[in-house]
Amino acid sequence: MRVSVNYGRTGLEVDLPEANVVKVLRYQPADPLPDPADAVGRRLAEPVGTPPLAELARGRRDACVVICDVTRPVPNAVLLPPLLETLEGAGIPRERILILVATGMHRPNEGDELREMVGPFVFDHYRIENHHGRELAEHTYLGDSPRGVPAWIDSRYVRADLKITTGLIEPHFMAGFSGGRKLICPGIAALETVREWHGPRFLEHQNARNGCFAGNPVHEENTAIARMAGCDFIVNVVLDDRRRILEVFAGDMEAALERGVEFVRPLVTDTLPEPVDVVVTSSAGYPLDTTFYQSVKGMVAALPIVKPGGTIVLAAEMSEGIGSPEFQRLFQENATLDEFMHRILHEGYFVMDQWQLEELAKVRRHARVRVVTGGLPAETLSGLFVAPAESVEAAVADALVEYGPQATIAVIPEGPYVLAELGG
Repeated sequence: MRVSVNYGRTGLEVDLPEANVVKVLRYQPADPLPDPADAVGRRLAEPVGTPPLAELARGRRDACVVICDVTRPVPNAVLLPPLLETLEGAGIPRERILILVATGMHRPNEGDELREMVGPFVFDHYRIENHHGRELAEHTYLGDSPRGVPAWIDSRYVRADLKITTGLIEPHFMAGFSGGRKLICPGIAALETVREWHGPRFLEHQNARNGCFAGNPVHEENTAIARMAGCDFIVNVVLDDRRRILEVFAGDMEAALERGVEFVRPLVTDTLPEPVDVVVTSSAGYPLDTTFYQSVKGMVAALPIVKPGGTIVLAAEMSEGIGSPEFQRLFQENATLDEFMHRILHEGYFVMDQWQLEELAKVRRHARVRVVTGGLPAETLSGLFVAPAESVEAAVADALVEYGPQATIAVIPEGPYVLAELGG
């Protein structure tokens, strides 16, 4: 059985034993919008839960438009032109419109990369700046959230007279779904905020997981922080497995996001009746699989459908290596995942990006992980609490020896963009 899994920009063709493959879990079929730009314009004029954007913008002195960083494939070249045209048409001068890249704790996006993200026209004609999460002086303290998280948000956004966020609604392995409030926290929050919000008292909660909003403290807390910062209008999209726009949701930060989640949940959910021995998956290809750090999301997405003691086989390009220096430091300072977990739970240990290692620990407590990549040598992977594999086929063959010739296999070609569940 030949299956193409998302890998880098090109994909990866893998051959799997058809007799063992129980199911390939995918997006549900849906028609893309025939004219996405027109749809954006209509949603700006007829939003959910707010007056039209043009009406909100009238009389405002300036505007801050927050966009996702390079790790999210948001079609900014489609979203931004009608949005920016609306702001200017309502009387906000172009020089008083700031596009702020919500890098969170990620690196800045600049040059050709930024041009590709926003499109040539926006890149050439608008002011675009990056958020710097580790520069506390660039943030404003808004008080503490209901659970005591200090809310430090980018001062450029806080000062803006009109606050707009854009983004993508998709499953998220901690916050349930992305979009809406996530552009503010963690997108433009300081490290002092993120270290608490991404701390173990939130991430170890049973509801801090893919597809879950109800009782999810990660979702509840960053929604509260986003309310503290204020948000006048959001523009979020839902994409299909070919990155085509299926729908646009605009308006009130919470109401429009809820409408979007109602739309996207059945499209991205696929089920198995019972867990399998092996899950072959990806980290959704470029731009999400550029680092080992980001690729952890693909492993987490496979958790609900793999048997305890089973194997997750992840294919991810990792063209930019492991991740930040801080993330790399975690592997140098912790000999085992048990040691790491004890330190963060009982010793007050903290290193930026540790939340991703905590998610990896969740995976490894449940299953083995084999990683196929052209971006890191085998000896490096072996030091990241996973096992290297020369190919997906080789990893699967080893698993069949381990679990027997009747071992069951499931495939998630789009990785974390699919909400894999048991049932049905």
